[in-house]
Amino acid sequence: MPDSVEARARAVLLTYFIDNPERVFYSRQLEVLFERQFFHWITNRALRRLIEEKHVVMEERRLDIGSTIKLVWHKSYRFYKRSADGVFHLVNRYTNSATDGTLGMQGEHLVLAAFARNRFVLEGEEVNDYAGIKWTDSNHDLDFVFSRDGIGYGVEVKNTLGYLDVDEFVIKIRLARHLGIRPVFAVRALPRTWIEALARAGGFALVMGYQFYPWTHKSLADDIRGSLDLPVDTPKRIEAGTMKRLEDWILAPNQYVESEPAKVDRLLAKIEQANKRR
Repeated sequence: MPDSVEARARAVLLTYFIDNPERVFYSRQLEVLFERQFFHWITNRALRRLIEEKHVVMEERRLDIGSTIKLVWHKSYRFYKRSADGVFHLVNRYTNSATDGTLGMQGEHLVLAAFARNRFVLEGEEVNDYAGIKWTDSNHDLDFVFSRDGIGYGVEVKNTLGYLDVDEFVIKIRLARHLGIRPVFAVRALPRTWIEALARAGGFALVMGYQFYPWTHKSLADDIRGSLDLPVDTPKRIEAGTMKRLEDWILAPNQYVESEPAKVDRLLAKIEQANKRR
Protein backbone atom coordinates (compact mmCIF):
# COMPACT_ATOMS: atom_id res chain seq x y z
CA MET A 1 0.00 0.00 0.00
CA PRO A 2 1.52 3.37 -1.01
CA ASP A 3 2.67 5.69 1.75
CA SER A 4 0.31 8.33 0.35
CA VAL A 5 -2.67 6.24 1.45
CA GLU A 6 -1.36 6.04 5.00
CA ALA A 7 -0.71 9.79 4.97
CA ARG A 8 -4.28 10.40 3.85
CA ALA A 9 -5.57 8.11 6.61
CA ARG A 10 -3.46 10.02 9.12
CA ALA A 11 -4.97 13.32 7.98
CA VAL A 12 -8.53 11.96 8.08
CA LEU A 13 -8.01 10.52 11.56
CA LEU A 14 -6.43 13.69 12.91
CA THR A 15 -9.35 15.74 11.60
CA TYR A 16 -11.75 13.30 13.25
CA PHE A 17 -10.00 13.66 16.60
CA ILE A 18 -10.01 17.46 16.29
CA ASP A 19 -13.73 17.40 15.45
CA ASN A 20 -14.39 15.15 18.46
CA PRO A 21 -12.07 16.65 21.10
CA GLU A 22 -13.97 15.24 24.08
CA ARG A 23 -14.46 11.64 23.03
CA VAL A 24 -12.45 8.55 23.84
CA PHE A 25 -12.16 5.81 21.22
CA TYR A 26 -10.39 2.50 20.99
CA SER A 27 -8.29 1.23 18.10
CA ARG A 28 -10.62 -1.49 16.73
CA GLN A 29 -13.51 0.97 16.80
CA LEU A 30 -11.61 3.42 14.59
CA GLU A 31 -10.63 0.64 12.18
CA VAL A 32 -14.30 -0.23 11.71
CA LEU A 33 -15.52 3.37 11.56
CA PHE A 34 -13.17 4.15 8.66
CA GLU A 35 -13.18 0.80 6.85
CA ARG A 36 -15.03 2.19 3.84
CA GLN A 37 -12.08 4.47 3.23
CA PHE A 38 -9.14 2.44 4.46
CA PHE A 39 -8.17 -1.13 5.23
CA HIS A 40 -8.06 -1.83 8.96
CA TRP A 41 -4.27 -2.11 8.99
CA ILE A 42 -3.89 1.28 7.27
CA THR A 43 -6.04 2.97 9.91
CA ASN A 44 -4.05 1.21 12.62
CA ARG A 45 -0.72 2.39 11.21
CA ALA A 46 -2.02 5.94 10.84
CA LEU A 47 -3.22 5.87 14.45
CA ARG A 48 0.18 4.68 15.68
CA ARG A 49 1.76 7.56 13.79
CA LEU A 50 -0.53 10.09 15.47
CA ILE A 51 0.34 8.62 18.86
CA GLU A 52 4.07 8.83 18.09
CA GLU A 53 3.65 12.46 17.04
CA LYS A 54 1.74 13.13 20.30
CA HIS A 55 -1.35 14.45 18.56
CA VAL A 56 -3.23 11.62 20.22
CA VAL A 57 -2.87 10.19 23.72
CA MET A 58 -3.01 6.42 24.22
CA GLU A 59 -3.62 4.34 27.32
CA GLU A 60 -3.58 0.55 27.48
CA ARG A 61 -5.89 -1.33 29.83
CA ARG A 62 -6.28 -5.03 30.44
CA LEU A 63 -9.64 -6.66 29.75
CA ASP A 64 -11.11 -9.48 31.81
CA ILE A 65 -10.22 -11.95 29.03
CA GLY A 66 -6.53 -11.07 29.46
CA SER A 67 -5.92 -9.09 26.27
CA THR A 68 -5.34 -5.35 26.23
CA ILE A 69 -7.33 -2.50 24.75
CA LYS A 70 -5.82 0.74 23.44
CA LEU A 71 -7.89 3.75 24.44
CA VAL A 72 -7.12 6.93 22.48
CA TRP A 73 -8.20 10.58 22.58
CA HIS A 74 -7.08 13.99 21.35
CA LYS A 75 -4.27 15.57 23.33
CA SER A 76 -6.48 18.54 24.26
CA TYR A 77 -8.92 16.38 26.24
CA ARG A 78 -7.88 16.98 29.85
CA PHE A 79 -10.74 15.39 31.78
CA TYR A 80 -10.91 12.14 29.84
CA LYS A 81 -11.08 9.63 32.70
CA ARG A 82 -14.87 9.22 32.92
CA SER A 83 -15.19 8.81 29.16
CA ALA A 84 -12.28 6.36 29.10
CA ASP A 85 -13.86 4.33 31.90
CA GLY A 86 -17.16 4.19 30.01
CA VAL A 87 -15.58 2.94 26.79
CA PHE A 88 -13.46 0.41 28.65
CA HIS A 89 -16.35 -1.08 30.61
CA LEU A 90 -18.52 -1.35 27.49
CA VAL A 91 -15.78 -3.07 25.50
CA ASN A 92 -15.11 -5.35 28.46
CA ARG A 93 -18.78 -6.40 28.45
CA TYR A 94 -18.92 -7.32 24.80
CA THR A 95 -15.53 -9.04 24.67
CA ASN A 96 -16.79 -11.35 27.39
CA SER A 97 -19.77 -12.19 25.17
CA ALA A 98 -17.47 -12.74 22.19
CA THR A 99 -15.07 -15.05 23.98
CA ASP A 100 -17.70 -17.24 25.65
CA GLY A 101 -18.92 -18.32 22.23
CA THR A 102 -22.23 -16.45 22.32
CA LEU A 103 -21.57 -14.31 19.23
CA GLY A 104 -19.92 -17.09 17.27
CA MET A 105 -22.88 -19.41 17.87
CA GLN A 106 -25.33 -16.66 16.96
CA GLY A 107 -23.62 -16.05 13.64
CA GLU A 108 -23.59 -19.76 12.82
CA HIS A 109 -27.24 -20.16 13.85
CA LEU A 110 -28.37 -17.35 11.55
CA VAL A 111 -26.30 -18.63 8.63
CA LEU A 112 -27.51 -22.20 9.08
CA ALA A 113 -31.15 -21.07 9.11
CA ALA A 114 -30.65 -18.81 6.08
CA PHE A 115 -29.08 -21.57 3.99
CA ALA A 116 -31.86 -23.97 4.98
CA ARG A 117 -34.50 -21.46 3.83
CA ASN A 118 -32.70 -21.24 0.50
CA ARG A 119 -32.86 -24.98 -0.18
CA PHE A 120 -29.29 -25.90 0.72
CA VAL A 121 -28.74 -29.34 2.23
CA LEU A 122 -26.45 -29.50 5.25
CA GLU A 123 -23.80 -32.16 4.62
CA GLY A 124 -21.69 -31.59 7.73
CA GLU A 125 -20.55 -29.25 10.51
CA GLU A 126 -16.93 -28.64 11.50
CA VAL A 127 -15.71 -30.98 8.78
CA ASN A 128 -12.52 -31.37 6.75
CA ASP A 129 -13.71 -34.09 4.37
CA TYR A 130 -16.28 -34.36 1.62
CA ALA A 131 -17.22 -37.03 -0.91
CA GLY A 132 -14.36 -39.27 0.14
CA ILE A 133 -11.69 -36.54 0.03
CA LYS A 134 -10.00 -35.42 3.27
CA TRP A 135 -7.88 -32.39 4.13
CA THR A 136 -4.71 -33.42 6.01
CA ASP A 137 -2.37 -30.45 5.59
CA SER A 138 -3.50 -28.90 8.91
CA ASN A 139 -6.03 -29.34 11.72
CA HIS A 140 -8.42 -26.80 10.22
CA ASP A 141 -12.00 -27.53 9.22
CA LEU A 142 -14.98 -25.70 7.71
CA ASP A 143 -17.92 -24.53 9.81
CA PHE A 144 -20.41 -26.02 7.35
CA VAL A 145 -20.54 -27.94 4.12
CA PHE A 146 -23.77 -27.53 2.17
CA SER A 147 -24.84 -28.91 -1.17
CA ARG A 148 -27.44 -27.90 -3.72
CA ASP A 149 -28.06 -29.21 -7.21
CA GLY A 150 -25.04 -31.49 -6.93
CA ILE A 151 -22.58 -28.73 -6.02
CA GLY A 152 -20.83 -28.44 -2.64
CA TYR A 153 -20.20 -25.23 -0.74
CA GLY A 154 -17.77 -24.88 2.15
CA VAL A 155 -19.04 -22.09 4.40
CA GLU A 156 -16.94 -20.32 7.00
CA VAL A 157 -18.73 -17.98 9.42
CA LYS A 158 -16.97 -15.12 11.24
CA ASN A 159 -19.25 -12.95 13.36
CA THR A 160 -16.55 -10.47 14.40
CA LEU A 161 -15.92 -6.75 14.09
CA GLY A 162 -12.40 -7.23 12.77
CA TYR A 163 -11.25 -9.13 9.72
CA LEU A 164 -10.59 -12.80 10.20
CA ASP A 165 -6.96 -13.88 10.42
CA VAL A 166 -5.32 -13.82 6.97
CA ASP A 167 -3.67 -17.21 7.44
CA GLU A 168 -7.04 -18.74 8.32
CA PHE A 169 -8.63 -17.07 5.30
CA VAL A 170 -6.04 -18.54 2.94
CA ILE A 171 -6.10 -22.00 4.52
CA LYS A 172 -9.90 -22.24 4.38
CA ILE A 173 -9.87 -21.38 0.67
CA ARG A 174 -7.24 -24.04 0.03
CA LEU A 175 -9.16 -26.52 2.16
CA ALA A 176 -12.39 -26.01 0.23
CA ARG A 177 -10.64 -26.22 -3.12
CA HIS A 178 -8.90 -29.43 -2.04
CA LEU A 179 -12.31 -30.95 -1.23
CA GLY A 180 -13.67 -29.86 -4.60
CA ILE A 181 -16.24 -27.44 -3.16
CA ARG A 182 -16.84 -23.70 -3.47
CA PRO A 183 -15.52 -21.55 -0.59
CA VAL A 184 -18.05 -19.10 0.87
CA PHE A 185 -17.20 -16.71 3.70
CA ALA A 186 -20.14 -15.34 5.70
CA VAL A 187 -18.55 -12.36 7.45
CA ARG A 188 -19.26 -8.87 8.70
CA ALA A 189 -16.53 -7.40 6.50
CA LEU A 190 -13.57 -8.36 4.31
CA PRO A 191 -10.91 -6.27 2.56
CA ARG A 192 -11.81 -5.85 -1.10
CA THR A 193 -8.49 -7.40 -2.16
CA TRP A 194 -9.43 -10.55 -0.26
CA ILE A 195 -12.89 -10.55 -1.84
CA GLU A 196 -11.28 -10.37 -5.28
CA ALA A 197 -8.88 -13.21 -4.42
CA LEU A 198 -11.77 -15.32 -3.16
CA ALA A 199 -13.66 -14.72 -6.41
CA ARG A 200 -10.59 -15.73 -8.42
CA ALA A 201 -10.57 -18.96 -6.39
CA GLY A 202 -14.17 -19.66 -7.40
CA GLY A 203 -15.63 -18.50 -4.09
CA PHE A 204 -17.93 -15.82 -2.74
CA ALA A 205 -17.90 -13.29 0.10
CA LEU A 206 -21.30 -13.10 1.80
CA VAL A 207 -20.69 -9.76 3.52
CA MET A 208 -23.26 -9.04 6.23
CA GLY A 209 -22.20 -5.54 7.24
CA TYR A 210 -23.18 -6.13 10.89
CA GLN A 211 -22.01 -8.15 13.85
CA PHE A 212 -24.96 -10.19 15.10
CA TYR A 213 -26.01 -10.43 18.74
CA PRO A 214 -28.78 -12.69 20.08
CA TRP A 215 -31.97 -10.91 21.09
CA THR A 216 -31.15 -11.68 24.75
CA HIS A 217 -28.22 -9.25 24.34
CA LYS A 218 -30.27 -6.47 22.76
CA SER A 219 -29.51 -4.01 25.55
CA LEU A 220 -25.77 -4.55 25.12
CA ALA A 221 -26.01 -4.25 21.33
CA ASP A 222 -27.99 -1.03 21.67
CA ASP A 223 -25.34 0.39 24.02
CA ILE A 224 -22.52 -0.55 21.62
CA ARG A 225 -24.30 0.92 18.62
CA GLY A 226 -25.38 4.05 20.47
CA SER A 227 -22.17 4.79 22.36
CA LEU A 228 -19.49 3.50 19.97
CA ASP A 229 -21.26 3.89 16.59
CA LEU A 230 -20.36 0.30 15.72
CA PRO A 231 -22.40 -1.84 13.28
CA VAL A 232 -24.04 -4.38 15.58
CA ASP A 233 -27.60 -5.66 15.46
CA THR A 234 -29.97 -8.32 16.86
CA PRO A 235 -31.86 -9.58 13.79
CA LYS A 236 -34.13 -12.62 13.87
CA ARG A 237 -32.81 -13.73 10.49
CA ILE A 238 -30.35 -12.77 7.78
CA GLU A 239 -32.02 -10.37 5.36
CA ALA A 240 -33.43 -11.78 2.13
CA GLY A 241 -31.44 -9.22 0.15
CA THR A 242 -28.19 -10.54 1.58
CA MET A 243 -29.02 -14.10 0.58
CA LYS A 244 -30.18 -12.90 -2.85
CA ARG A 245 -26.60 -11.79 -3.56
CA LEU A 246 -25.52 -15.38 -2.93
CA GLU A 247 -28.34 -16.66 -5.16
CA ASP A 248 -27.34 -14.26 -7.94
CA TRP A 249 -23.77 -15.50 -7.74
CA ILE A 250 -24.84 -19.14 -7.89
CA LEU A 251 -27.13 -18.53 -10.85
CA ALA A 252 -24.70 -16.31 -12.77
CA PRO A 253 -23.51 -18.02 -15.98
CA ASN A 254 -19.84 -17.36 -15.20
CA GLN A 255 -19.85 -18.12 -11.47
CA TYR A 256 -17.72 -21.22 -12.00
CA VAL A 257 -15.06 -19.38 -13.97
CA GLU A 258 -11.91 -19.18 -11.88
CA SER A 259 -8.23 -18.64 -12.46
CA GLU A 260 -5.92 -21.56 -13.10
CA PRO A 261 -4.93 -23.34 -9.85
CA ALA A 262 -1.34 -22.15 -10.09
CA LYS A 263 -2.47 -18.54 -10.48
CA VAL A 264 -4.80 -18.85 -7.50
CA ASP A 265 -1.98 -20.28 -5.38
CA ARG A 266 0.29 -17.39 -6.33
CA LEU A 267 -2.44 -14.89 -5.52
CA LEU A 268 -3.07 -16.43 -2.09
CA ALA A 269 0.66 -16.52 -1.38
CA LYS A 270 0.86 -12.84 -2.30
CA ILE A 271 -1.87 -12.00 0.24
CA GLU A 272 0.01 -13.95 2.92
CA GLN A 273 3.28 -12.14 2.18
CA ALA A 274 1.58 -8.72 2.16
CA ASN A 275 0.14 -9.44 5.61
CA LYS A 276 3.58 -10.31 7.00
CA ARG A 277 4.92 -6.91 5.93
CA ARG A 278 2.23 -4.98 7.84
